[in-house]
Amino acid sequence: MNFSIAEIIARLWAPRHEISCSWFLWQRLCAKLRERGRNATRESGAFLLGRKGRATHRIERFVYYDDIDPTCFRNGIVEFDGRKLGTVWRLCRDFDLDVVADVHVHPGGHGQSSSDQANPIMAEVGHLALILPDFAARRVNPGGIGIYQYLGSRRWTDLSTSGSRAFHVGWWPL
Repeated sequence: MNFSIAEIIARLWAPRHEISCSWFLWQRLCAKLRERGRNATRESGAFLLGRKGRATHRIERFVYYDDIDPTCFRNGIVEFDGRKLGTVWRLCRDFDLDVVADVHVHPGGHGQSSSDQANPIMAEVGHLALILPDFAARRVNPGGIGIYQYLGSRRWTDLSTSGSRAFHVGWWPL
């Protein structure tokens, strides 16, 4: 049996989260999104891979949009070719993981654009889309990011106001 006292205590006393990530992985992801955004001149993004739990999804890896579709940022915004998703599914099978969310950066705030709403990267009910403000140029933590859950038929619910209750970043993912 594999468990830790700290994890058990956190699960008993911490609020339930939709998604969680280790602090180290989150910092590495944000730094790479900044770098791939070419000094705040274009958007960048990634698929967040991990384990889907009954209560909380846990991020364990990520794969950048432009590693899968090298032309997805040619116009400065996310225009991902859905025909390339087969590569993402293959990676998920190889690592025995699922796509638990996606993340991309915006030049201003963390609100969804009309293009984001009309063109979800993953059009699966329950999928989470995270948006980091200011091209992730500064430290970004839950509470300061956009968190949107897909409801289907191009409808979303905004979990951003619940911030750190919806998304946990900590020393260990919950």
